[in-house]
Amino acid sequence: MAAVAAAVPLRVCHQEIVKFDLEIKAAVQDIRDCPGPLSALTELNAAVKEKFRQLRGRIQELEQMAKEQDKESEKQALLREVENHKKQMLSNQAAWRKANLACKIAIDNSEKDQLLQGRDVLRQRKTTKESLAESASNITESLMGISRMMSQQVQQSEETVQTLANSSRTILEANEEFKSMSGTIQLGRKLITKYNRRELTDKLLIFLALALFLATVLYILKKRLFPFL
Repeated sequence: MAAVAAAVPLRVCHQEIVKFDLEIKAAVQDIRDCPGPLSALTELNAAVKEKFRQLRGRIQELEQMAKEQDKESEKQALLREVENHKKQMLSNQAAWRKANLACKIAIDNSEKDQLLQGRDVLRQRKTTKESLAESASNITESLMGISRMMSQQVQQSEETVQTLANSSRTILEANEEFKSMSGTIQLGRKLITKYNRRELTDKLLIFLALALFLATVLYILKKRLFPFL
């Protein structure tokens, strides 16, 4: 037992107990502030367990040193110190359990929030997809309406072209008829002109014949009435 006490001096044992106690308190605070995930909490708990194991070992060593003291007063003082360290370790263990509970509750709430956010995102994506599908349907309807309108316009254009073709054909036929009538009118004009000329000639011949007839009558009357002339 004396060899153990020599290997681990009393002062060094006190210092290590204080160090492990402070490290455990800091680790417990880290656990309380841990945002997650559970794997990070598991790593912190593993480190705290190791610190408790080392602290427990040093307290046991201090207790063994106390029992080996020759003076009863020093023995009792060290045993009281050992009890204080044990109480402090139990307090740290209680704080450790509370920190774990608080951390797990916080992680669970965070995971629930993330799940709800994920649902909201999925709902938004679903809404977006439905909106896109509705927009695509509206666009399709609009394109179909435009296509029908264009088809009607094309049909109307074809009908207009057909009407223009018929009108052009009618105009050509009327032009041909006009040309034919123009030829007939020119022919009639020539005939009228020729008739007018012949009428003038006929009138002149009739006038000459009448003049000749009157001259003949006058000549006969002259011979009968005035033979001595």
